[in-house]
Order: sequence, then C-alpha cells, then structure tokens
Amino acid sequence: MSFDLSMDSFEENFETGSGRVELTVGTQAAVDFMGESTEGNLHLVDDPTRAGVVNVFGLHSLEDIINVPVTKLAAATQKVLDILSVPDSYPAGDPERAIYCSRTLNLRSIKAIGYDMDYTLIHYSVEAWEGRAYEYGLDSLREQGLPVEGLKFDADLVIRGLIMDKELGNLIKVDRFGLVKRAMHGTRMLSWSEIRELYGREVVNLRNEGRWVFLNTLFSVSEAVMYMQLVDRLDEGKFVSSGSAVSYQQLYGLVAKALYRTHVEGKLKSEIIQAPEKYVELDPEMAQTLMDQRDSGKQLLLITNSDYQYTARMMSYAYDRFLPAGMTWRNLFDMVIVQARKPDFFNYNMSLYEVVTDDGLMRPVLAATKGGLFAGGSARMVEKALGVEGDDILYVGDHIYTDAALAKINFRWRTALIIRELEKEVEAMAIGKPHRLQLKELMLKKELGQARAPVQGRASQGAASTGGGGAHPN
Repeated sequence: MSFDLSMDSFEENFETGSGRVELTVGTQAAVDFMGESTEGNLHLVDDPTRAGVVNVFGLHSLEDIINVPVTKLAAATQKVLDILSVPDSYPAGDPERAIYCSRTLNLRSIKAIGYDMDYTLIHYSVEAWEGRAYEYGLDSLREQGLPVEGLKFDADLVIRGLIMDKELGNLIKVDRFGLVKRAMHGTRMLSWSEIRELYGREVVNLRNEGRWVFLNTLFSVSEAVMYMQLVDRLDEGKFVSSGSAVSYQQLYGLVAKALYRTHVEGKLKSEIIQAPEKYVELDPEMAQTLMDQRDSGKQLLLITNSDYQYTARMMSYAYDRFLPAGMTWRNLFDMVIVQARKPDFFNYNMSLYEVVTDDGLMRPVLAATKGGLFAGGSARMVEKALGVEGDDILYVGDHIYTDAALAKINFRWRTALIIRELEKEVEAMAIGKPHRLQLKELMLKKELGQARAPVQGRASQGAASTGGGGAHPN
C-alpha cells in the first residue's frame, strides 16, 4: 500500500478496518496524532480561520514548522510560558518544588486528582507539630512515674523511611533487598562490624509487625525520637517495672500508647485549632495550583482521616485567604471525605455518612454523590460517584503505605508521594550541578590525555627508529 502525501491528492476521509476516519478540528479531537488522549489540553491558539493556515508561534505553514530553527522555537515557547506565568524550569527555577516521575505519567489521561490533607495540602512545621506531640507523650509517661526528665525533642534524629527494631531497640536503614546497611542503638550509631554481628544477611520482613515498625509518615517522628532516647535510659538501668527489667518491646508499647492517647484524646488538635498560625506553614501557590487543575477539567477530591471540624478549620485557614472573593476551600473540590479511616478506606466497603451541618452533624446515606461532603465510605464509592476508575485517578499523599501503596495495589490508582525531606537534598544537587559538569569535563580531558600519551609515545619511538636507519653523510 502506498500513499500520495501531496495536498492535491490527499483524501481527508477514508475507511479502515476499525471504521471511518474523518478530518476533525484539532481542539475537538478525542486523541492527538500520536494516539494520546487530548482530555485536559490547554488550547492556546484559535482554530485556523481558513484551510491550510497554521498560526502557532507565528508559523504560517507546515514547511515553517518543519524548518524553524530550534533556538527560535525555544524562544517562542518560553514567551508563551512567560505569558502563562509558568516559572523557569530546573535548574533555573525551584527544583525542590518540582514533580519527579519514577515512571511515565500522562496527566492528560488523569480525570480526577485526590489529595490527603495533613502534611499534603496542609504543611505543618515538624518542629512545632511533632515537638508538641512529643511533649504530650512525655507528660503521659511522667504521670506513670517513668524517668523522662531532661529529654528534649530532636527532629534531626530520625527521618521517614527508617525502621524501628522493637526487639533490639535499634533504628535501622535497609536497602531495596531488605538488608540492613546502617543502624543506631538508642541514639548511638553502630559500627559496620556491630551491624554485621547483629543482622548478618537477615532480610527485614515488614510483615512481622511484632518486631518491625516502619516510619511511614512524619507523624511517626515524635514516636521514634522518644523511643530511641528512652532506649538509652533503659540501657542505663533506669527502667524497672514490678521489680523486673523492662524489655525493648515493652518500652515501645509504653511510648506508642502515650502518643496514641495524645491523638485519640484530641489534645493536640484542639490546641492547633485554637492557634493554627503556630503550626501551619502557609503556601499561596497551593490554592492557585488547585484552581489551575480545576480549570484544566480535573475533578478534585479531598480524602482525609481527620474529622470535619478540624478539616474545615485547617483548610479555611490555609486556603480561603488566597482564593478569589466569594470562594472558599469547599469550592475547590468535587467531593470531600473526612474520617476516611485509611487504610481501611482502600480495603473495605464501610458505612457512609453525609455531613449536613457546619458543626458536623451526620446522617447515613447509601451512596456518595458528586459535590458532597461525606464521612467514611470507601474508594470504590468514590469511583462510582465520579464515574472514574483505576488509572483515571491520581492520588497524592504523604503516607508511604496508606497513600502510595494501597491505592495502587488495590485500585490501580496512580499515586504521588510528598517527600519534604528531599527538598534540601534536591536544592543542593541543583546548586552543585555546574560544579559536577565542570568535574565531568575535567575527567574527560584527563581520560583523553591518558589515551593520547601512549599513542604519542609510540609515534616518538617510530620517528627515532626511522631517523636512526637513515643514510650517513659523506
């Protein structure tokens, strides 16, 4: 089969085995010329007013588009981005605020974007939030007569992604195969020989929850800091219970229970509601980002484990001030679900309630509806209400297991993880990029020099032997 691609003979409509192909206006096509969905496209140019005329970046013909110099096209593209107020790209912009992909993500195919709230849409000061939780936990342990005097919260002691070993009182870092690479007993770093003696080639199995505790979220920081500090005091012999020594397992139970009471009794959240300015880090670009996503045709969801009163107070404080007059945070979302009880939200079909009053009064309902405010329910109910499923949805959160893993495993949702801890590292890499390029250039010159030296040596030897074999003068 052959095609004549000249404009005079090209047929716009033709039949295929899958049906009839007809020419359509580009902005109305369901897919582009590469077969990718056009849903959510930004239409930056008007439809051509007459056949054969293209007006993109000042280019008026197909030949112009093909032959335009890359530098001119790049300059024209940047001019459009400037008009749209899109900041400069990495590394000239803010690389620590960028989005990084571990696999291909076509945002045009995403029909709905869901968000967690705490440490995702609402950014807390870790020092303030976790520090206060730590203090409440210490108060609880102090009431039980435990030796906690003099302890202070140290946010730099632990980081998300580490694992607590409740059996040995250690904090460990493993590689992707589950082998221990670094470890700390209490607050003391262990040597490589100590790590090898304790763990050898043991593979850490996180399914053994009786021994291992994975730090999934920033809410785990206060618990881990307190536990590692108290391991030191346990080793000093300061813990005695009913005349017998307390084990590392029992110590973890005391710490976990103390911090659990802090969250369940609502002491900390009540304090935050009264003075959110002490704990919440405002970001005006967040509100604009959500509005941009709505304008591009995405359905937005808020799915949080927090209760309605706390959610309404935090979202109102962090977003309403940055929204247009007459608009509130509720107008940003096509559906809001509080008290979602994740991870069960992604595992089971639970009872669903509609929040019907500003003070949180609820009534049971059978199904979720678009535009509603609900408590409980399940991911399956969300899909049904919005008419989306699987990889139509992108879910963004901070919890490594609940937000990133379960949504992907159980429902095939695309997932994005907020990792604040990497911001400084990404920024440092961006700052050091020119230096790394300079080192790479110098290393290349060195390698070329080393490769050239033997060649020059052989050439010199050849010249010498040729000179030595020449005719002698008379």
